[in-house]
Amino acid sequence: MISVVLVAAIKSVLVVVMVLAGFAYATLLERRLLARFQLRYGPNRVGPFGLLQPIADGIKLIFKESFMPATADRLVYWLAPAISMVAALFVYAVIPIGPEIRFFGTTVPLYIADVNVGILLVLGASSIGVYGVILGGWSSNNKYALLGCLRSSAQLISYELAIGLAVVSVVLTAGSLSLVDIVNAQQRLWFVALQPVGFLLFFIGALAETNRAPFDLPEAEQELIAGFHTEYGGFKFAMFYVGEYVGIITMSLLVTTLFLGGWHGPLLPGPHWVAIKTFAFVCLFIWIRATMPRVRHDQLMAFGWKVLVPLGLLNVVATAVIVALVGG
Repeated sequence: MISVVLVAAIKSVLVVVMVLAGFAYATLLERRLLARFQLRYGPNRVGPFGLLQPIADGIKLIFKESFMPATADRLVYWLAPAISMVAALFVYAVIPIGPEIRFFGTTVPLYIADVNVGILLVLGASSIGVYGVILGGWSSNNKYALLGCLRSSAQLISYELAIGLAVVSVVLTAGSLSLVDIVNAQQRLWFVALQPVGFLLFFIGALAETNRAPFDLPEAEQELIAGFHTEYGGFKFAMFYVGEYVGIITMSLLVTTLFLGGWHGPLLPGPHWVAIKTFAFVCLFIWIRATMPRVRHDQLMAFGWKVLVPLGLLNVVATAVIVALVGG
């Protein structure tokens, strides 16, 4: 029992370190790619090729002035960014990054836990992240932050439905809620071929869930100053920042797991395929930000409720009928 707990603790620490390092260099990747798209250089002064820029940014955020509005709810004001960051990191407990491997004569799975309802835990954790947005805007006692949190929560809740419907179609196809089982079910054929509509629904919903263009309304500076985190600065703002960029990596990893076969690839299966596919989707998130203009809020809500949700329901019904016919 002690060895099992120790191995899980070691894997948890390694995953958190890897995810936080990935977050740091995802910010550098975005700044460099956006610079190339816009015919400029981007950060290239701190360290060789600018590789130490994320460290410099982290130090700057930690030591910046930590302020709090005089009329803010102090406890909730501190809890909100922590909820966003913890919820973003929690999902990695059940997301597999590779198959089982032999390590010093012991079989070690490349995931912390294989939970038979793993995808439900992922959806539940993403729902909890909404509370960080709502509480952050409300506790600041700033009318612009409050408007930003209401708009952000409406967006997140609406597009979670599209993501949930896309996931239901995958669960019906795989016959399991376990993420490991879902990956194993794609050993011969990836679900992107069986569920193209579900793939598009999930990816569009992922853009909205992570506040990325063209759905970056929670951060429409010219409209609501800075949205729900207007009154946050220093380390507290950094926690919101971590939650957002970790969410981008998480959604890219979930697309890889649910639709692109996870660790399966043309050659030897392994975690390198997960890394390659996830990296490609992070680059796609950045590419879309450099390309697509921001939509209006009424367009965003109409698209979610009038297009994505009905399309997701039709896809679930069609998938259920096909699975029943094939299974029968």
